[in-house]
Amino acid sequence: MGVNPEPITTVSQPRRVSILGSTGSVGVNTIDLIKRQPETFNVEALTANGNVDRLAEQARELNARFAVVADPSKYAELKDALAGSSVEVAAGADAILEAAARPADWVMASIVGAAGLEPTLTAVRQGATVGLANKECLVSAGDLFIRELRASRATLLPVDSEHSAIFQVFDFNQPEKVERIILTASGGPFRELCLKEMVAVTPEDAVAHPNWDMGAKISVDSATMMNKGLELIEAYYLFPVDKDKIEILVHPQSIIHSMVDYIDGSVLAQLGTPDMRTPIAYALAWPKRMETPAARLDLAKIGTLSFEAPDPIRFPALTLAREALQIGGAAPTLLNAANEVAVHSFLAGNLDFLGIVRVVEKTLERASIRTIKDLEEVAAADSEARQIAEDLIQQF
Repeated sequence: MGVNPEPITTVSQPRRVSILGSTGSVGVNTIDLIKRQPETFNVEALTANGNVDRLAEQARELNARFAVVADPSKYAELKDALAGSSVEVAAGADAILEAAARPADWVMASIVGAAGLEPTLTAVRQGATVGLANKECLVSAGDLFIRELRASRATLLPVDSEHSAIFQVFDFNQPEKVERIILTASGGPFRELCLKEMVAVTPEDAVAHPNWDMGAKISVDSATMMNKGLELIEAYYLFPVDKDKIEILVHPQSIIHSMVDYIDGSVLAQLGTPDMRTPIAYALAWPKRMETPAARLDLAKIGTLSFEAPDPIRFPALTLAREALQIGGAAPTLLNAANEVAVHSFLAGNLDFLGIVRVVEKTLERASIRTIKDLEEVAAADSEARQIAEDLIQQF
């Protein structure tokens, strides 16, 4: 499908910025960059799920105009934490949408999971430049999301390191000259384990990613390689290539973040040390670049970069994701919802590691593959998948 970003001829200074999901790893790294150039940005709104202490600290430090906690029971706690400041305080789902609708030039969409879909769409509808760090928006509602994006003439900039890499080397003026795009994957912490060994994997093992500092849910997705399956679906909506032209390559060092292969034999790659501040900065400053504290790449010191094909037997999530993309309709929505439920159950100690993908597979087999025309249909498919997944987990 693909989104061709329109060039920005003028950029207001300072930029008005909102961060949806400011207390997560992406939000924290975004704020780290903003604090390094405070004269360049004014912070409009910050939101968090429930981390009131960190949210209040961020709001005071950045002199944000609006701070929202998603958990309504924590409203009083947030109000007390920001007493005496000029920060406006609110709580609940509607307040999150209000934060997304606030006038902003640039919005970081980093609320994890399907919960980030409606707030991100709200930011898109106001025509903002949106830094997308939420895979699930395009996975759960890709066609709907792209329609809204085009209608509002908003700009979507990928923040995932892989999609940012492709964005930086993709020739949007000649998409027909692209032979394929290649998403790289670290392979996660269990790249060399056999299936028998994976049965004994604990949540603590799964969240210990070898290269990246990520939240628990995303780290587990990396360990199952479901994250790469979600990224495959996301890439289809971000870049104008056919579904069968998106490939995945395991690259354990996480130095080459992704590649674009052209019809003349040229392969363009974006390289860098594994630091999320690099792709965040690219989106935050786009169409310019800004300085970051990321460690500079020393290829001589690294010495060797290695690659291997992903193993579909040990990591069947990749096959499931590709099948969901090919089926279309609600299939990717079901995939994502079932995975969220299964990962949550695994982290709670109620499901073994290999059970995560089994739950997703069985959910796809049992659920209705409907069309997706609006948010209500997204919500219905999401709800159905979650119920089926919950029932399956009780049986395992």
